[in-house]
Amino acid sequence: MSLKVPKANNIQLFKDGYKYLQGIDEAVLRNIQAVNELSDLVRTSFGPNGRNKLLINHLGRLFVTSDAATIIREVEVVHPAAKLLVMASQAQEAEMGDATNTVLILAGELLKQSEQLLVMGLHPSEVIKGYELACTKALEELEKLSAFSLPSPLTSTSLASALKPAIASKQYGYEDMLSALVAEAALTVMPPNPKNFNVDNVRVVKIMGGGLSASRVVQGMVFGREPESMLRKVTKAKVAVFTSALDIAQTETKGTVLLKNADEMLNFTRGEEQHLEKIFKEIADSGVKVIIAGSSVGELALHYLNRFNIAVLKVLSKFDLRRLCRVVNATPLARIGAPTPEEAGFVDVFETVEIGGDRVTVLRQLSPGEPGFDPTSGGEKTRTATIVLRGATANHLDDLERAIDDGVNVIKALLKDPRMVPGAGATELELAKKVEAYGSGLKGLVQHAVKKYSSTLEVIPRQLAENALGGAMANEVVSRLWAKHEEKGGAQWGVDVEAETDGTLKASENEIYDSLAAKCWAIRLATEAAVSVLSVDSIIMSKPAGGPKIPQQSGNWDDDD
Repeated sequence: MSLKVPKANNIQLFKDGYKYLQGIDEAVLRNIQAVNELSDLVRTSFGPNGRNKLLINHLGRLFVTSDAATIIREVEVVHPAAKLLVMASQAQEAEMGDATNTVLILAGELLKQSEQLLVMGLHPSEVIKGYELACTKALEELEKLSAFSLPSPLTSTSLASALKPAIASKQYGYEDMLSALVAEAALTVMPPNPKNFNVDNVRVVKIMGGGLSASRVVQGMVFGREPESMLRKVTKAKVAVFTSALDIAQTETKGTVLLKNADEMLNFTRGEEQHLEKIFKEIADSGVKVIIAGSSVGELALHYLNRFNIAVLKVLSKFDLRRLCRVVNATPLARIGAPTPEEAGFVDVFETVEIGGDRVTVLRQLSPGEPGFDPTSGGEKTRTATIVLRGATANHLDDLERAIDDGVNVIKALLKDPRMVPGAGATELELAKKVEAYGSGLKGLVQHAVKKYSSTLEVIPRQLAENALGGAMANEVVSRLWAKHEEKGGAQWGVDVEAETDGTLKASENEIYDSLAAKCWAIRLATEAAVSVLSVDSIIMSKPAGGPKIPQQSGNWDDDD
């Protein structure tokens, strides 16, 4: 008989204030619960019929959105296990710019399914092994499901139809209009080798008022303000970009000047004026017709610029200034003075136009075929297109901008890998079927985890149907989909969110396709996040840093008790 040595209860391993949780009950199941909370929060925002969330961040800014990336960015998650999920979805946002919600839903559901296995008595390492096997199998099968590829010479129509599903999931009902705008803007800035497409070259300018139908694409950069100078239109102009203020330099120390007569009074400011005039005359002599100021423009400086017929535009955003330098091919200067030929840029057209009652300034290079195009003129051809969005409220415009962002990122992903798979939940259900069959052929305890993985994949079509048609109808739709996927050639059947027939539709006939690369990354990242949470068996939390809290006074000190 072995001897059982009693444990001492008073061994202190950590400092006071530390929290130490270990074991399945305290650590693993608690982590799963926290992750489920986060997953349930964004789950209802999934798909075209996803509900909006109203968020107010720590600065008091209001967001009304169904975009999972925005929701988790503005909600400050503090639970360490839920943070792992947030990081996985941020990695998806950085890599693909779309399908962030898919990562959160899949990872949350994987952990929810694993909870049942852990309670039954399976060890976390067996669940992890099963999940990894299932993930490898799912990614292998996903490669075979490619149903459509983006045609090689890109056209506006093919690009717009590829974008529609991604934009519809954010702005259902506006997808035709928005996808046409994004496709037009992307084709305007498409480099000779499409793989070098840069998402920064498609800008969005939001102008309040009007409706979405009044939105349009403008080649070049659009700024929502008028020029400071009197001159409103310049063509074929040399451009200088200054990051410093265009004004008289102020002295650091205060000084006193004693004026004895009227002449001294008149001559007092003349020195400064002559100095400023000399600087702007040098700039005008160097051939510069347009100045972009990154800071303030003084009244005296404006007077001389108007006299020398130079247009001035104030651009206060550093990002916009950097983009503008790329468009006009100029170097930003930190000192006022005439730029060297290498530092000066060139723009074909600088003009002020009216868009729906608001006057905006446009800087653009002419493209081949336009009247006045000169192939020998300086400067690279336009690398930027601006989508001018119109809408009734600031929140609505922000949400439209997020949908456009997603659309531009989808284009970038498709240019790298043009393969597409059926959307509307069809791909996930087909993968669930394949993984289920694979799990049935395995021996040992891992088969339970593999089968749970297959029921996790089913959550995507189920959630789409639930958000669109309600819980009771969703069960019927998923059952019908299973029946159709069992038939030969049924891999294309997905959820019909409008429920025009029986709640199912063929994705290929309705041109609902998702990027294969985005799906691949989403499945991989969701599995990695779930495995990371499952492999934790202890949580050790140290005491938060910082001194004692300042005691709060009850009421005002002047009040009578």
